[in-house]
Amino acid sequence: MQATTLSFANLHNHGELFANILRARRESFIVRNNWKLPESMGMEFDQYDTPASRWLAVHDVDGRVLAGVRLTPTTAQCGVYSYMIRDAQNGLLSSIPDDLLFGAAPVDSGTWEVTRGFIVHDLPAAQRQRVRIRLVNQMLRTARTEGIGRMIALLPSNWGRWAGRCHLTMEPAGRNMNMGGIDYQAVWIGFARQMH
Repeated sequence: MQATTLSFANLHNHGELFANILRARRESFIVRNNWKLPESMGMEFDQYDTPASRWLAVHDVDGRVLAGVRLTPTTAQCGVYSYMIRDAQNGLLSSIPDDLLFGAAPVDSGTWEVTRGFIVHDLPAAQRQRVRIRLVNQMLRTARTEGIGRMIALLPSNWGRWAGRCHLTMEPAGRNMNMGGIDYQAVWIGFARQMH
C-alpha cells in the first residue's frame, strides 16, 4: 500500500493515478451515493479540480485507488468560485445550505479545505482503518509540505467516532444539517501541533 499527493506539477510522474482517483470518485459519489455531479469518460470532477488543489490517494502498486481526498487552499479563486464551503456560504451552491458555518468562511494561506473524501466500498472491513490512517498520515505530510496549519471540511456528523482513532484534532465549525438524508457538519481539523 502506498500514499501519494498529486499536483498539476507532478501528475506526469504517476501514470494513470490521477485518472484513477477521478474514476474512484465517480464510483463512490455518482454510482454508490447517487449524487448528481459532473462526469466524463468514467470520471467525476467539478469546478474545484484546478491547479490550486492537491489530490491525495492511498493506492496499491498497480495504481488501484483505495481511498482519497482533495485539498484546496482557502485562497483559491477560479472565475466566480473559490472553495466549496465558502461558495456555499456565499449562496453559489444550491445543494448546500448557506448557514453551514458558525462564522465567516476563512480566506487564509494556512487553511485548506478537504473535500471528496472516500474509501472504496469493496475494501474489506479489516483493511478500512489501516487505509484511513494511511490517508490521514498523507494529509499530515502534505500539511507539512504546504504549510497548512488547519483544514476545514464538511463531513458526515459521525466524524467524532473515528477522529480519535485517526489521532485527529477536530472540532465543530458549523451546525448539523441534513442533506440528502445524511447528517453533515462542517468541522475544523487542526494540524498545528503535528507540524514539528
